[in-house]
Order: sequence, then structure tokens, then C-alpha cells
Amino acid sequence: MAGSVEQNTGVEHKITFCRICEPLCGMIATVEDGTLVALRPDKDHPLSSGFACQKGIAFTEVVNDPDRVTVPLRRTGDGFEPVSWDEALADITTRLSTILRDHGSGSVGWYFGNPGAFSYAHVLSALGFIKGLGRRTHFFTASSQDTNSRLMASQLLYGTPISVPIPDLTRTELLVVMGANPVVSHGSFLTAPRIKDRMHDIVKGGGRVVVIDPRRSETAAQFEWCGIVPDTDSHLLLSLLQVMFAEGLVDVGQIAAHADGLDWLRTQAAPFTPEVTQAFTGIDADVVRALARDLAATPRAAIYGRLGTCAGRYGTLTSYLIDVVNLVAGNLDKPGGSVFGSLGLPGQRLVNVMMGAFLRRAYRRKRSRIGGFRALIGSEPAAVMAKEILTPGQRQIRALFVSAGNPVLSVPNGSELENALESLDLAVALDFYLTETTSRCDYILPVTTMYERDDFPLTFQAFQATPFRQATEAVAKPVGQSRQEWEIVGELMRGLRGHSPVFRAVAATGKALNLLGIEAGPRVVADGIIRFTGGGNRFGLRPGGLTFGRLTDRHPHGKVLAPHLKTGVLKQAISYPRGRIQLMHNDITAEIAMLSQGAHPGEFPLRMIGMREARSENSWMHNSPLLMRGDRRQYGLINFDDAAALHIDDGQEVQVSSPYGQISVPVTVTKDIVPGVIAVPHGWGHKGTGGWRLANEAGGANVNQLTSSDPDDVESMSGMAWLTGVPVRIDAP
Repeated sequence: MAGSVEQNTGVEHKITFCRICEPLCGMIATVEDGTLVALRPDKDHPLSSGFACQKGIAFTEVVNDPDRVTVPLRRTGDGFEPVSWDEALADITTRLSTILRDHGSGSVGWYFGNPGAFSYAHVLSALGFIKGLGRRTHFFTASSQDTNSRLMASQLLYGTPISVPIPDLTRTELLVVMGANPVVSHGSFLTAPRIKDRMHDIVKGGGRVVVIDPRRSETAAQFEWCGIVPDTDSHLLLSLLQVMFAEGLVDVGQIAAHADGLDWLRTQAAPFTPEVTQAFTGIDADVVRALARDLAATPRAAIYGRLGTCAGRYGTLTSYLIDVVNLVAGNLDKPGGSVFGSLGLPGQRLVNVMMGAFLRRAYRRKRSRIGGFRALIGSEPAAVMAKEILTPGQRQIRALFVSAGNPVLSVPNGSELENALESLDLAVALDFYLTETTSRCDYILPVTTMYERDDFPLTFQAFQATPFRQATEAVAKPVGQSRQEWEIVGELMRGLRGHSPVFRAVAATGKALNLLGIEAGPRVVADGIIRFTGGGNRFGLRPGGLTFGRLTDRHPHGKVLAPHLKTGVLKQAISYPRGRIQLMHNDITAEIAMLSQGAHPGEFPLRMIGMREARSENSWMHNSPLLMRGDRRQYGLINFDDAAALHIDDGQEVQVSSPYGQISVPVTVTKDIVPGVIAVPHGWGHKGTGGWRLANEAGGANVNQLTSSDPDDVESMSGMAWLTGVPVRIDAP
């Protein structure tokens, strides 16, 4: 059997890969009579080479969880009752038809959670459904909690949000990591299996890894740590630029050959000397000057930033400045620097120009009803989703679909969203757990896990540190009555054909493909992308090239396309017609002007930051016994000096208050965090609403109760939620 490494009677060991987080590590699934019984790392995977984290190993417990929802559930007055698929889908389409008839497509919304990005079929079907209903629908994604500011920075600089440079890990000599903890997260906006080993390889080769973070994270503890005051990354980056310009470290001619607005940039950075920014960042001026010189002098250097740099008040500005420092230091689109991945499409430049123009036009034209936010990648800020439900008027949301997400625990002010869900005419969840969010829905439609479906990691192809392709077939049978998201969406489309010409066209296309002997579905699209992009068979023009079937049959461990990402491709990554980076933007000017104006409220003297945990994946893996062993609980982290001043003992529960809410959480006292900061892991706050019993026993606090859903507190350019650097006060009981 293709994709199997050995077979015994009733037992198979199938080659596949993990889709919990972005490295997509190779796995071997042991399957007995169609049931997944164990997972282990794939030692023959060319990139992960036998590594998998504890979350990946524990996923067998998720697949076989006795608390998993495996039949459609309908909400009753005091809980849920099982119903048939036919009954559930008939009622949903009938009620949705009434809502569409009475209120139009603007009354329907969809929230798309983080795990959905790891399923090509889920991405394509959710977008097809919500956009197919009409352009007035609402589409929210987890991106407005973790990535939108990074995408917006790319749109400003390169004209398209989909051109995101990544560090050239295998060739760099100096890697500066800002607001990221890849030893725990395993990389984000960066698909690099064994990323910890790659960073240690830099040091072994005589290079350096510098981690700039308010906390001595698991990553910082293994390399050089530079502590920083939360949400002051933009100050630091501007001071790096100031030093480079002031000391003549910039190759002006080289930059002018690729970018417009260099003189404007020099003027913007000029006031931010290291002595000025030290008062904001807490980083000594001499340290800043040394880092600026090293970035400019090291032939192969890169700055890499992630969630901590994206989720502050100035997320877009910070993400923009990371790329600009890489450019000014001479490290953008250079070996060992910050480089661009690509699908390897023929005519990549033309594709980017057309796609970028479309996305920029959509950004300018479409605005959210609440807050007037522009539609980055066609989506609205999830932070205002509750207000879109609760505020009367045109396009008020009356029906909401939630897939692969738990926004009650992930968006700001989750209690507001809980109340909003109760007010909907129809709420439908596509999920396999009864969570804080799905428990407020009218229906929970059970979906498959990653090992019960085929897959190709479409979303992450452009972020591969080593150009690589892998696909997998389903390795286990769906548990119970679980269905794939695209199958559910297909049924909904069929039931709503009268409301959408797009749905009618999809149905007609499916019939035509079936007549040709081609099974209709999103796999046709994924196969076409594999064929058409780098390494593909170009529909027969390149004999021996890749297809979906050839990847699963002939290359089940995956196939490396090239040892390194190409450089010298900057113009291909830019969608502006002239093919030049645009540095000067009025929005950036305004953001820089705001940097020194924001006063920290005196009654909230500390700052709250988030933190990742090695045994958590946002909110959805707290029901695994393996990951929750040792009576695991949520703890905040505070500095020894702060604890002493507040008379707080290690392990003591404290009240944390912000201008927007308060929580109680036990704290661990440590030297590994800068003074004036408390770090609180997100994804906790399970409330005993039924469903996942182990998660409910662990409980914890929803840290996003400390954050704001007020449109004035949502980052205006990208719609990004403000989740880090939030002003707080700590009170001991």
C-alpha cells in the first residue's frame, strides 16, 4: 500500500505528517483496522529527521478522545441532543434561507480558526461558501489575533500581503529573533522542522543568535538574551536605522536601486537615537549601536519577528520596520539574510502584480460596519465580531458559522462574545469538541481530525525555509459520523443554491467533472496547484514532475526541491507595477508620530504579555492526558523585584486588572522576565460548560479578558487585536 512502511495482519504503519503547527513534522501512524492507535516521528523525513514534539505524539489522544463530538448535536434548553446529519443540515439550510431572504447576505458571518489553515480543503471550502453567498457577508479569521499586522506590512512595502520574507536559516551568520519563541512554537510564518537545531547550527558555525524579548523564554535561555520593555520594538528598530544612517553604514546606491522613499525614511528615523529610545525600551544605547553595526557588517544576517512584534499597539509599524532594517542593513533578498519563498509559478511576477492589485483594491473599498476597518485579505477584525452581532442596523450578523476556532477564549473581551452568540438567530460550529464557544451554538457538526483526511499544506508553501513538497492520504477512518469540512460545506451549498449563482455554478462544475470521470472536490484544486508550481509536472509538459498522487505514492516522506531558497527574486515578490519597494506611507508617518505620545496609565503600572507553552496549542489541546499530566495548571510569571514590592509569594494567586477587565491567576516568581511585566499564557479559561472534562477541570483564566474590543483599541491599519503590552495592575489577596 502506498505510504505504508510495513504491514501485518490488520496493522499498518502509514507515512504522513503532523499539522498542529508550522514545521509539519513527518510522522508514522500506526493504524489497526482503520483506527489510529499510535504516532511516532518519521526518521526518514528529509527535514524533521525523526523529530516530533510532545503535542504531535499526544495527538492520538485527541483522535480517540472519549469527549470528542462524533455525531451531530443540536442544542436543547439544557444541553445537546444527537440528531441525524439529514435533520441537522435540513434545519440549518431552512433557517439560513429565511435569514438570507429577510436580511440579505450581510446578515451571515464565518469565523475561521487557526487549525483551519492547516487543511487546504477547509480553507477553500470556507472561503467558497462565505464569499459565494455575496460580497456583503462577514469573514473573520484568527489572523486578526496573530498575523494581520505582518501581512499589512508586506502590503505596504511590496504591494501584496502574501510576500512575506523569512530568515534564511541554513545560511545566516547572525539571527536576531524578536518577540518569538521558536523553541516552543517551532516557528511561525516560517516552516522549518528542527528549528532549534538549525539555530544551534548557526552558533556552531561561529555565528550568533540574539533573542530580544521581555522574557528569557525557552529560546532566549539557549542563546543571547536582550530584555526589552513590551511593545517598544518599534523604538528599537528605529534607533537601529538611526545608527546605520548616522554612521554611514548604508549602501544608499544599492537600496535606491530597489526602493523609493529612502530620504523620507532617514528623516523619520533621525530623532530616534539610542539614547532617546533607551528610556522606552530599557536597552542600553551602547548595546543598540553594537547591534546596528553587527547587522550592517555581517555578510549574512537577518531579523525575524513574530507574534510578540505583531500583537502590540504598533504591530504593523514594527513588522514594517523589521523588513526595513533588513533592507537598509543590506540583508533583504540575500543569501543568509531575509529571503522570499515562492510557489514557483510560471510568470510569478505577473501573478503577483495581478493578485496584489486585486487585494489592494479590496482593502481600499471594503470597510467593516463597526469601526470602519479595511478588509485585509478579505477579512474583518475578529475583535469587533461581538459588536457586529449586537449592533442593530444594515448587515447586522444574525447567523454565524465557527470552524476550528474557540474565539470566546481567543478574541478580546470573550464574555462579550459569549453574550453575543446567545443573541444570534442561528449559530453553527464545525468542530470536534464542546468548547466555551461551541457550547453557545445551535448545532455542533462533527469534523474529522488531520489524520482522517488527505492533505497538502497549501498555506505554508511560501514559508518553507527549504523548498519542499509533501502530501498525504487519510491514514485512519473518520471516527463516528465525522465529516470533512468541505463535505459539510458542499451540502450547505446544495441546500442554498437558490440564494447564490456561485453555488449553482459549483454544482454544475461538479456534475461536469463527474461526467469526465473526475471526482469533484477541493483535491482537484490542490492537485492542479502541485502540478503547476515548482517541481510539478505542468500537466504533462514536465514528465516525472509532481502531482498529488505522485507525492503520496512515490514520495510519501516528501520531496526537497532545492537545498536553499532562491535569492535575487525581489522584483518577483513585489506587486507594484514598477517592481520597487515603497517605503513612504502616510499611515507609517502617523504611527511613528504616535510612538512618543502614548502615556502609560499610572494606575496600571505594569504591562501584560502573552507566552507560549510547550504543552499547549492555543486552547484546544488541554483535554489530552499526556499533555496535562502532573496536575498541570496555568501560571503567570512575574519578576522577583516586583513580587517583593507587592509582597507576593511564589505560587500565590493574584488579581490582575487592566482598564478593560480582571482575572485571577497563580504566579511563578522568576528572574527570567524584565521588571514591570507579567506574562500570562493564553488559551485557558475553560469553564465547565460540558464536553472536554479534563480541560474543564484545569480551568484557568482567560487572559483576553484583560484586553479591549473597543474599535479604538484595535490596530487601525490591519485590524489586529491588541494582546501584548497591555497596562495592568497586580493586587495580592
